[in-house]
Amino acid sequence: MKRLFSVVLALLLAVQLPARVKLPAVLGSNMVLQRNTEVNFWGEASPRSRVRVTASWDGRTHETRADASGRWALKLPTGEAGGPYTVTVSDGKEVVLDNVMLGEVWVCSGQSNMEMPVSGFMFQPVEGAVDAIADAGMYPGIRMFTVPRVSSKTPLDDCDAAWQTATPASVGQFSAVGYFFGRMLYKALGIPVGLITPNWGGSTIEAWMTVDAIDATPGIDHAVAKSGTYDNSIPQRLYNGMILPVCRYTAKGFIWYQGESNRRNWYDYKALQVSLVKLWRNAWGDAKMPFYYTQLAPYRYEGDTLRSLPLVIEAQYRALAEIPYAGIAATTDLGNPTCIHPARKREVGERLAFLALANDYGVKGLPAPAPVYKSMEMKDGKIYITFDDLGYGGLIPVNTPLKSFEIAGTDKVFHPAKAVFDTRTKAIIVWSDEVEKPVAARYAFKNYAEASLFSTSGIPVSSFRTDNW
Repeated sequence: MKRLFSVVLALLLAVQLPARVKLPAVLGSNMVLQRNTEVNFWGEASPRSRVRVTASWDGRTHETRADASGRWALKLPTGEAGGPYTVTVSDGKEVVLDNVMLGEVWVCSGQSNMEMPVSGFMFQPVEGAVDAIADAGMYPGIRMFTVPRVSSKTPLDDCDAAWQTATPASVGQFSAVGYFFGRMLYKALGIPVGLITPNWGGSTIEAWMTVDAIDATPGIDHAVAKSGTYDNSIPQRLYNGMILPVCRYTAKGFIWYQGESNRRNWYDYKALQVSLVKLWRNAWGDAKMPFYYTQLAPYRYEGDTLRSLPLVIEAQYRALAEIPYAGIAATTDLGNPTCIHPARKREVGERLAFLALANDYGVKGLPAPAPVYKSMEMKDGKIYITFDDLGYGGLIPVNTPLKSFEIAGTDKVFHPAKAVFDTRTKAIIVWSDEVEKPVAARYAFKNYAEASLFSTSGIPVSSFRTDNW
């Protein structure tokens, strides 16, 4: 009898019972799906079973069949922004997702300045955090998904997380830059906004890329790029563990705040940034996905007067010239000499949102990006600096004379300089009594410098230099 029972038990265990349909974590209740498109839906079910997906916004049922391993995928048409809706997924057993919204979805990624939550870090507050947390209930259409920190040697296809609605508790723990970005979109567009944030403090750009993408990046020091030794710096580890689990989720675009950890190889950052954007757009299956990133904020690092930071910033702007459907949010005025995580995260998120609203949603009248350095002319012992597209009203100098300008002659020794904005020529005129025949000028081209040059809408001009020394 005992042997017969063992045989029966073994037979029962060998029978493959139907498995309930399973969805990845990023497809869940409370999510926002990208409106007016076909979004990816995928998961697992009983092998070769018929999978049905029904959405309440149109009542239509879409079918596919799982493969021999139980994996399935289909495209789910969405409509105009709105909700809440339900989505029912069934292979004979149902999974019902509720409180689903249709709206705009953005991926918010980077290192610690993207990671920094609305509630701040220990001893490092976020300006306006109390009001933002208290007012969370005013934005019920904002939904947030934080990808857990996972550094993986092998590719992963899921993560342990869930979509959160906007409450004081959830907003307080979510990325401040991401939340303020989403809140501005929500206020300007009046529709739901979904925010997905994979971020890790101290991470290098290489960790968010594949080894193949790094190898395919021409002209860089590949040995340095692949020399990371920590979980958040080894190439491909964060791509495997934090990007692959969400890259099938249909989204509108990306915002990115990273670069502080790449000051050691600033000379390759431009090429790496270009490669990362290409890689991620391919992963999401859309070569035109908007990509907006943040100029690194001033901080003293190795010393106020050294320049590892502006060299990365310069690389960021050079990358922009090679990345279509992209933009950069300037932060020259938001830094702190003693805190690498500046408190004014609202301005960062909103400046990123202004780029998206103007470029992708056709919203008029918002602050335009600040003018950038175009050219220089030497005349009468002074340097005349001109800019691309001054925009309405031109430049407004906050301090007179302007601060943080330097000038040098052929000896390449820079001296503090005087500078004014000439409204007639629309140029910045720079000079110094210490330099009789100047050949180069710089503005805020140090790890930490005080911003003094702004557009009429309050957007700061980035650090720049006229030389290549």
